[in-house]
Amino acid sequence: QVNLVESGGGLVQTGGSLRLTCVASGSVFRLPTMGWYRQVPGKQRELVATMTNNDITNYADSVRGRFTISRNYIEKTVHLQMDSLKPEDTAVYYCNADVTTYPDYSTHPYWGQGTQVTVSS
Repeated sequence: QVNLVESGGGLVQTGGSLRLTCVASGSVFRLPTMGWYRQVPGKQRELVATMTNNDITNYADSVRGRFTISRNYIEKTVHLQMDSLKPEDTAVYYCNADVTTYPDYSTHPYWGQGTQVTVSS
């Protein structure tokens, strides 16, 4: 059993900042990749940013230069620092992780429950 729990969403004005946090718990042996996706009603879920466990990052073009992903490997967390927020960043943000689990050491993707980010104009 693996749980991903997000926190840090909320309402902010255009140009403001928010910091999202996701914590992995349960039968976690290793987290090869952790990241963030977002979804608005009627649209597909899209990648925001990911980070591998050797610190390779990948960002969507729409957030590059404004958002920063980071990880704490001991605490099994991933953070998303979101600066210069725009109304088009409004979405439900989901934590995603590829998790290698005990006791079988297989790797599967897991999702958090999502946290709402709303940017007012």
